[in-house]
Amino acid sequence: MCIPYASAIMAGAVIALASLPAQAQTQLEKVKQRGELICGVSQGSAGLSLPDSNGNWSGLDVDYCKALAAAVLNDASKVQFVPLSSAQRFEVLKTGDIDVLARNTTVTSTRDGTLPVLFVQPIFYDGQAFMVPASLGVKKSTELDGATVCVQPGTVNEQNLVDYFEANTMSFKSVVIENLPELESAFYAGRCDVYLSDASTLSASRSARAGNPDDFVILPERITKSPLAPVVRSDDIQWYKVAGWVRNVLIEAEELGVTSANVEEQKASKNPAVQRLLGVQEGIGKAFGLDDAWAARVIAAVGNYGEVFNRNLGPDTSLKLDRGQNALWTDGGLMYSAPIQ
Repeated sequence: MCIPYASAIMAGAVIALASLPAQAQTQLEKVKQRGELICGVSQGSAGLSLPDSNGNWSGLDVDYCKALAAAVLNDASKVQFVPLSSAQRFEVLKTGDIDVLARNTTVTSTRDGTLPVLFVQPIFYDGQAFMVPASLGVKKSTELDGATVCVQPGTVNEQNLVDYFEANTMSFKSVVIENLPELESAFYAGRCDVYLSDASTLSASRSARAGNPDDFVILPERITKSPLAPVVRSDDIQWYKVAGWVRNVLIEAEELGVTSANVEEQKASKNPAVQRLLGVQEGIGKAFGLDDAWAARVIAAVGNYGEVFNRNLGPDTSLKLDRGQNALWTDGGLMYSAPIQ
């Protein structure tokens, strides 16, 4: 019996489809099915990710993870925080044991070029800074000519110190101490005028070890670049886009004046940008595999970027960081979101 040509093709197609492996779940589907976001964080960095005595995490990186959970799972509390060392972080991300890495991680060309990961746009711009006793009356780093600087030997910090003072035609005397706790003790004991490190490290040190934090000032300049960003694996572009647009929503909300306190009343705004952001107009959910109310949930859960920054790092916290480079672009900072439209 002869099988008609078209029927033969159909039969072959069915057999071929049956032999194909089942399509792998997307990362978004995995997180939704699990009902929990697994977020890699630091082992303890004040202002970024730090557990309290009851194991409750707080910090800017922590709030980002909560925002992502609010977007994807409708509940900012559905997050498991996994503390990771610097050496562990990328390996744990690559193996799939965490969904996102939000661990004060600097974007560099080597990491971006060699690792199978994708960096979201920065959520915090850090960099090496100078801390000085307030009693010195120094307002900016170009006033440090002749200063004594506490620094660890053989580090990038030491080379950056040399480069900065040479570039600004200034001299300095270094107090070289290898052990970090000893170096900090020397600075707070007055053996040197200046302590050089990342601004976030200086802030945490001042908060925890200075005795009276108000006696010390972190100067506004940053002499190196250290853009800190969340990281995801490079095998799922949709998940990368969701992670990136959660970051953008926090910034766009601040620019539009939408806060955790007024997000519900802002749904009545006549501003089309606000309507799109909050899902009043159809638009920003479907393309990411989410509903259109996801951004409103994010803002209601953690606030806008300004709220997140001020709550964790700002002048009313023990770290007392100014916005600086982390201000909105409209205020002279680097925080900028692509248009939501």
